[in-house]
Order: sequence, then C-alpha cells, then structure tokens
Amino acid sequence: MAGHAPSSNSYRPARILVTGAAGFIGFHLTRRLLARGDQVVGLDNLNDYYDVSLKQARLAQLEGNVNFRFVNLELADREGIAALFAAEPFDKVVNLAAQAGVRYSLQNPHAYVDSNLVGFVNILEGCRHNGIKHLVYASSSSVYGANTRMPFSVHHNVDHPVSLYAATKKANELMAHTYAHLYGLPCTGLRFFTVYGPWGRPDMALFLFTQAILEGRPIDVFNYGKMRRDFTFVDDIVEGVIRVTDNIATGNPEWNGDAPDPGTSVAPYRLYNIGNNNPVELMYLIETLEGALGKKAEKNLLPIQPGDVPATYADVEALVADVGFKPATPIEEGVRRFVEWYRDYYRV
Repeated sequence: MAGHAPSSNSYRPARILVTGAAGFIGFHLTRRLLARGDQVVGLDNLNDYYDVSLKQARLAQLEGNVNFRFVNLELADREGIAALFAAEPFDKVVNLAAQAGVRYSLQNPHAYVDSNLVGFVNILEGCRHNGIKHLVYASSSSVYGANTRMPFSVHHNVDHPVSLYAATKKANELMAHTYAHLYGLPCTGLRFFTVYGPWGRPDMALFLFTQAILEGRPIDVFNYGKMRRDFTFVDDIVEGVIRVTDNIATGNPEWNGDAPDPGTSVAPYRLYNIGNNNPVELMYLIETLEGALGKKAEKNLLPIQPGDVPATYADVEALVADVGFKPATPIEEGVRRFVEWYRDYYRV
C-alpha cells in the first residue's frame, strides 16, 4: 500500500491546476492549497447551471492571492486545454470540473458528454504529454448505482449506473486506468459522497431546504424522507483531496488479473471513497436544519425520483490505510456552519 502523506514540515510547494476552481469543492480546495503556499491555476467556464454570481463571489475570495491565476476555459476546448498545459509547468492536476447533478442529466445529456467525457480526455492528454506527476479527479458515489451492499467499497464492482451522470463518472475511472496502464500516468479517482457546507451548491438539498424554509415555502422531500445519505462536510472532503494529491498513486504489487480488485491495479491507479462513513436519514437532516434555523419546515412528501438511489454509505478503509484520514464532522456541526454562512452571505 502507498505510504502516508508528507508531513507539513517536509512539504515543498507545488504548481497545481485545479479545474472547477469557481465551483463549491474547487473553491475550498484552492483556498487551502494557496494557504499552504502552493501556486494554483484555477480553471472554470463559469457556466449558468446555477447562479453565476455565487461562482464569481467565490473567485473574488481567491483573486487577491499572488499565487493564484484564473483561466476562463471550457474543458471540451481541445486546443485551449492543450495550450494551457504547454504554457504552464504543472506538477499536479486536480480535475473537479464536471457537469454535475443526477437529475439534470435526464434533461441535458449532451452537457455531460461534452464536459465529463470529452473534457476529461483533454485533461488526460494534457497530463500525458506534459509529465504531470499525479492526476487526481472527482468521481462520485453515484457510480455505485444499483449496488445495495453496504457500506459501498472501492473493492466492489460498479457496473450498473442508474443515471448518465453516474455513467460518465464510471467512464472517467476507466479512462484514467487506461492512461495509468499505457503511459504510467499516476491517477487517483475520488468518489465523493453528498458534499455540503458553506459556499455550497444551490441545486443541493440543504441549500434548497434552507432557502425555502426561510422564505416560508414548502420543501419537496423525496422518498418520503427515507433517503439515507452519507453527508460529508466540505472541509473533510478538502482534507482528503489534499492528502491524496500529496500521496502519488502507485501500482498494487499484489493485484491479480484472475481476481481483479476494482480499487487498485498493477498500474499507478487508485480509487478512494471520501464520505462521512455515517449515513443520515433525510428527515433527520431536515430536523437538524429546523433546529439551526429556529423555524419549522412545511414538508411536501414525494416518491423517489428517477436516477436517485435510496441510500449511500461510504467504506473509507482504503483512505484511512493509505493517507491516515477519515472524515468526521458531525452533521449537526456542519449544518450549523452552513446556516451561519447562508445567513451572512444572503443577509437573512
């Protein structure tokens, strides 16, 4: 197994490309990397999938830093991405840019192909031709799809996605493996589990619920509130991403083609779950939110939506073994911190 992440006193600053830098996780990650002295080029296309002014407000928090440069670029722009890699001597790449959202993939499938497939191969090619030491990329807990064996493990097979979004994330893992195998490019995929926290995405349940409750509107509660999600606080996600980025993927010498382990390879390729390892029922999230807001929600109970899975639960043993980290922020604390940010940002 790979060793531990370097301690802070032995760390040498790196030059890192973060795609999706104006996004929720990308913003928090970039801020942390800059705080420890890394140079970051942040790429984003600032698309209007959700409120662009929120993305711009995140960027405004980063742009005063001398070690930060922003590039407005589409991942699917093959020439643009190639030119960026040729011009910048990146050490590592963290690819968080993607068309997000399970439900939107039912309405606009082409957006997912352009960003998550075409865009990802452009990133892989940039890494391959420019000697990148490590590519870390966002996968998703949605790859577990129709799997029901809990907790979800990177050592389980994931061949039954239930949304196009999930299928593109599974495809990213396969594409990364190919490049690790053919070109020796170290690649690590991170399966994020329902991320929430300050500066979060307005299309996510916690944000939608907070907005509706404060405005006195009813909230749509799918699967009659029985959904279980491994809600993971954004600071925990970022800590995991940083530790994994520092811990360059290596081959697993015990890997065996007769009984192939999906989470590792002979090639320098790894997959990790980053989740709170503690699923919470949606109804409990709502109760916690009501407590933080000091206001009751009017609930509109509805059946489960197409493309959604009833439960997610992360097995994080591989993450703990390889980088010595396990997410642990309790839902009560995370929701309180989100509500504080929301009230401050929207002045309510």
